Amino acid sequence: MFSNYLIGLREGLEASLVVCILIAYLVKTGRRDALKPIWLGIGAAVLIAMGFGCALEFGSQEMTFEAQEALGGSLSIVAVGLVTWMVFWMRRTARHLKSELHGKLDAALALGTGALVATAFLAVGREGLETALFVWASVHAASDGTPRPLIGVALGLATAVLLGWLFYRGALKINLAKFFTWTGGMLVVVAAGVLAYGFHDLQEANWIPGINHLAFDISDTIPPDSWYGTLLKGVFNFQPDPTVVQLTLWAVYLVPTLGVFLLTPEFRARLRGGPGKQGAPVGDGVPASE
Repeated sequence: MFSNYLIGLREGLEASLVVCILIAYLVKTGRRDALKPIWLGIGAAVLIAMGFGCALEFGSQEMTFEAQEALGGSLSIVAVGLVTWMVFWMRRTARHLKSELHGKLDAALALGTGALVATAFLAVGREGLETALFVWASVHAASDGTPRPLIGVALGLATAVLLGWLFYRGALKINLAKFFTWTGGMLVVVAAGVLAYGFHDLQEANWIPGINHLAFDISDTIPPDSWYGTLLKGVFNFQPDPTVVQLTLWAVYLVPTLGVFLLTPEFRARLRGGPGKQGAPVGDGVPASE
């Protein structure tokens, strides 16, 4: 449940920040007349993301078992790729997100209503589609027959909306770069579990051999139905009897990806032989409306 809460919080907060920046900029520049097209674009993006998630969930139910596993495994791998790109992108651009969105919004204001709708739709829609895909893959991987994974996602999204509103009102200030670095690192760990589960699905679909070649089996020590087994699965997508393929790909993805992600720009500069520079403090929040 925690991993799904983290996904909802992290992905939802990105979308919330985008919305806050767009709305706050229009209010501060006296362009409240442009708020309606922005909300139309945001609403359309949310509906598209929800429709995409429903299509994934209900569309897969009409398939055979092998087809369901093949689809689930393939989309899990795609989701991990998108999320990996997203956490690195946000880590790199968190400092400049506000100015980047302001520039796009200025261009859209000059072009008219349609451009405003498109700007808001594209800014929020990308986050929404990524969220829908990764949430579906994570819930599919962590599903234990209970609604807990979905509850975790819903709580994470609700928290993200609340934080976004507090940012907008100026009631909350945090270092966004540090926030996205730490949550991004945790999300990489979650993604590693989703990746391993995705390849297990492909093995069950007979796309990849080795379904009976286990790396180890500690089910007697950590029963999947025990409270600690459930906790480990909910947080890390832990499986007590992974195949050799699962364990290998989990390690091959997690170790280098997490290592590269957590390397600071200063440390990377020293590795290249430069002195490195200390970055300026990052946006402490979104300007409140006046």
